[in-house]
Amino acid sequence: MLNNKLLFKLPVIITKQNRRFVAYTPALDISTSGKTEKDVKNKFVELVNLFLEEIIEANTVNDILSELGWKKVQKTWVPPKVIASPYVNIKIPSLI
Repeated sequence: MLNNKLLFKLPVIITKQNRRFVAYTPALDISTSGKTEKDVKNKFVELVNLFLEEIIEANTVNDILSELGWKKVQKTWVPPKVIASPYVNIKIPSLI
């Protein structure tokens, strides 16, 4: 795992889709699923660690995080803030 530990708050959206829970973060544009809410949270933390390890190994941290809207403040990265998570009404033509 990561040798140098960095703590930050990561916005996560957890939804239930049929019998599975899905955790998604717009800050990294990644998601995972699990059988329970606890399971999906654990899998999500594991996925984030793997994601960060991969971009560190590939030496693409600056490119990837910048592309995802992160800001470098001094020697640390700050994820983009979620301003709102509203439902939006969408009107589409009837499919019937």
